[in-house]
Amino acid sequence: MKISIITVVRNNHATIAEALDSVLIQTHPDVELIVIDGASTDGTLAVLTGYAGRLAVLVSEPDHGIYDALNKGIARATGDVIGILHADDLLADRNVLASIAAAFSLPGVDGVYGDLLYVRKLQPSQVVRYWRSSLFTLSLLQRGWMPPHPTLYLRRGVYQQFGDFDTKLHIAADYDFMLRILKGGTLQLTYIPQVLVKMRAGGASNRSVANLWRKSREDLQVLRRHGIGGIFTLLRKNLGKLPQFISGTRQG
Repeated sequence: MKISIITVVRNNHATIAEALDSVLIQTHPDVELIVIDGASTDGTLAVLTGYAGRLAVLVSEPDHGIYDALNKGIARATGDVIGILHADDLLADRNVLASIAAAFSLPGVDGVYGDLLYVRKLQPSQVVRYWRSSLFTLSLLQRGWMPPHPTLYLRRGVYQQFGDFDTKLHIAADYDFMLRILKGGTLQLTYIPQVLVKMRAGGASNRSVANLWRKSREDLQVLRRHGIGGIFTLLRKNLGKLPQFISGTRQG
């Protein structure tokens, strides 16, 4: 099984190498690593050039934001399965992709997801928040539930069936995409109850109050677009994150 990993980056020379290394050390033998760079100006491209021989695709050109870049990567992917690893994120250990491939070996599986750790930006061994997911049911969507998107791996055919990320959305296009593919209840998802990805805190959606407000407005727009709920679903979605902080900072 070939797994395509798409990493998009712009001006992130400090962490991009660590993200790529976490893919290149995987024990799963068939990995296609695709990097879409948004015409970085901070030295990121020099770092990427050093990896050129180990990348299946390297594109560096202007884009219209993260979701436009992701769409470019998906269009170039040739794997049976597609996953996304952002430039600030890390696969949690060397066997993550092997575990994902094993889950996909079961009959009828369209997607696989697991748990997510939010870690400190400068100290990724320090855990800020533990997003422990659960088995998917349609009723969970009405409560604001979603699988952690950085851990979600899908068969390439799912993207071909449901289409690209909506680039009119600046922060919530991943939530929009997940509701689009899940609300019909036609996909079979498998949950792996283990941490698959470490995500550095301080991403686009939560780096400022303005971004948090914009994300909430886009989330509400997306909920109404798909007929999943409204303001109360959004409140449940946000309040549901609070228990993830209770354990406090720890090693992970």
